[in-house]
This record gives sequence, structure tokens and C-alpha cells, in this order.
Amino acid sequence: MKGEFHAPNLDHELFPGHVTDAGDVVNLLFADVANGWFALDRLMLIRLVMALLVAVFFLVAMRSPKLIPSGVQNFAEICLDFVRIHIAEDILGKKEGRRFLPVIATIFFLVFATNLPTVIPGMNISPNVRIGMPLVLALFGYVVFIYAGVKRYGFGKYMKSSLVIPNLPPALHILVVPIEFFSTFIMRPATLTLRLLANLLAGHIILVLLFSATNFFFWQMNGWTAMAGVTILAAIAFTLFELLVVFLQAYIFALLIAVYIELSLHADEH
Repeated sequence: MKGEFHAPNLDHELFPGHVTDAGDVVNLLFADVANGWFALDRLMLIRLVMALLVAVFFLVAMRSPKLIPSGVQNFAEICLDFVRIHIAEDILGKKEGRRFLPVIATIFFLVFATNLPTVIPGMNISPNVRIGMPLVLALFGYVVFIYAGVKRYGFGKYMKSSLVIPNLPPALHILVVPIEFFSTFIMRPATLTLRLLANLLAGHIILVLLFSATNFFFWQMNGWTAMAGVTILAAIAFTLFELLVVFLQAYIFALLIAVYIELSLHADEH
């Protein structure tokens, strides 16, 4: 028996809604409802499931909070304290950290929860491998850090403080102001989006290749069969590494949002 290697095909995951020769739309639920406005593919279902699990977890944990927490409440408070102490307050200080904690915590737990399916059997893919979710989360943080600056300084002063570097020769402002605008108001959400997307997509492709190679080598039934042991061990090791990536990408995403909020709150110190 010889193995056959099938190259990974992400079309059905990343570009759903294929139309058959008969005109039927496949890989979508509710495709016929309201002209497809409520159509759901597998990645969207995973997003909804993971977001719902996060909401249910905190609702259950905090449904009747006790002064001395235990069980699920204790675990939930440990998670929240990690975000509060090591991200929000560490970057923004106690006052502003507590003020923006709901935003930062929401982003952290949503990113973490939607990253996690990449190593969950049966799901096997993070919905963040498609740009929609990372972009929405980045734009959410984008709106918040602009709001923070405008709320403190007013729109005009905030924009001036963000774009105009003091004590520069006037002629240089023609060059510097567009660069500052691009780096602050375009590159920040773009890099947030692409960093999360690229890391999760690369990890998913590597796992697919390793497990596909294991299947291919195992069924060779010759000297190459032993390679299946190597590739499956590599796949397991990389899965453990992906668990670290799942956490780190959530941490970095939330941390950068906190940094951008801090920069907006102190735009006049540019």
C-alpha cells in the first residue's frame, strides 16, 4: 500500500460558499436566508461558539460573587487579575488601567479564546486565520485609543499632538506629518491585524503539513514508514508550541492596545 500526499487546501475554510454545477451553495448554513446576510461557515461558527463560551464562563463565575472566592470564581479572578496587573495597570497605571480594563480584558480573552481552536481536536483551526476577526478586534482597539486621546485633549489638540513634532524646522513638517499620520492611524491597526493573522495562519499550515506528512509516510510500508514517527513527534511538539503562541498572541495584542491607549493619553508629551 502506498501513501498519497494531498496538498493542504484552505479554500473551503477561508473562502466558503462554493457554488456547485447545480447552483447549490455548499459549506454555508442559512445561505438562503435574507439573501445570505446571515450565512455562517465553519470559521464563523467557531467564532460564535468560542465567544459564547467566554461569556458563559464569566457569567457562571461571577453570578454570585463571594468576598473570599473559590472554585470557578477564583479561577476567573486570577485570569482577570493577570490582565489587570500585568497589562492594564503595568502600562496605564492604576487609575487609567482600571478605567480601560473592560476593553483590554475583552480583547485579551476574545483573542485567546479564538486562538485556542487551532489545537482543539474537531475544530483544528483558529478563526483568526481569516482577516475578519483580527481586523474587527484591531479596529475596536483603534477606536478606543483615539477616543482616549480625543476625550482628554479634544480632537484638534489630540491630532496636533499626535502628528506635529515640536521644535522641527517648519519645512520638515511637510514630510513628517504624513509619516506620523500613516504610522499612528494606519499602521497601528494594520500591524495588529496582520501580526495575529499571520502567526495563526502559519501555525495552522505547519500543523497541517506535519500531520499530512505523517499520514503519507505511515502508509508507504517501506523504509520511509519510519519517518512517520519523526513527523508525528514533530507535530506533537509543534502543537505544544502552538499553545504558547495562542497565549502570547493574545497577550501581545492586548498589550499593544494598552500601549496605544497610553500614547494617546500622553500625546502632548510626544
